[in-house]
Amino acid sequence: MIKPDDTSVLLVVDVQNSFLPGGSLAVNDGDQVVPVINRIAGRFANVVMTQDWHPAGHSSFASSHAGKKPFEMIDLSYGKQVLWPDHCVQGTDGAALSKDLSIPRAQLILRKGFHGDVDSYSAFTEADGKTSTGLGAYLRARQLERVFVVGLATDFCVAWSTLDARKAGFETYVVEDACRAIDTEGSLAKAWCDMDKAGVHRILSTDIAA
Repeated sequence: MIKPDDTSVLLVVDVQNSFLPGGSLAVNDGDQVVPVINRIAGRFANVVMTQDWHPAGHSSFASSHAGKKPFEMIDLSYGKQVLWPDHCVQGTDGAALSKDLSIPRAQLILRKGFHGDVDSYSAFTEADGKTSTGLGAYLRARQLERVFVVGLATDFCVAWSTLDARKAGFETYVVEDACRAIDTEGSLAKAWCDMDKAGVHRILSTDIAA
């Protein structure tokens, strides 16, 4: 069993309407993470939540590229980019956090992906690999050392966040049953492989002591 202490933080990634059933980029069974996250959130003194927060016409949207369809791959200035359906557009209901989340003690809601020309899966660094969100500095300023990651989706924003947490020197855990995946073109298997190689600890919610 793992007991969250004062140096531990729960990072709740992108549990937003666009990624839930009925959303424009719905993750299969995405809503099933909500009760698990609600259950374990109370065990953490420190909680940070993230929101995908794209301007209309974002470069990662298939609709922004003539003749392109969702899930096609293109080259942007920073490398390969999966094209997505329009999702989590600033100020829309799709960008709102799930109304069923109950985490009143969350101390920070970090918005990412608001630069129109670069995607941002990770809660720490945008997809260009160099633009920081400021989260790492925030956690260090608060003397937080252990990051427990939950949310949507396992193979994109969750995985990229855990990998960047490791790069930044944090002890990092991914809570498997508090995440769900998109799993396109083998992305889930690759994500688990990458996380394992980076030294991310793979646990279940039942491994977290009350």
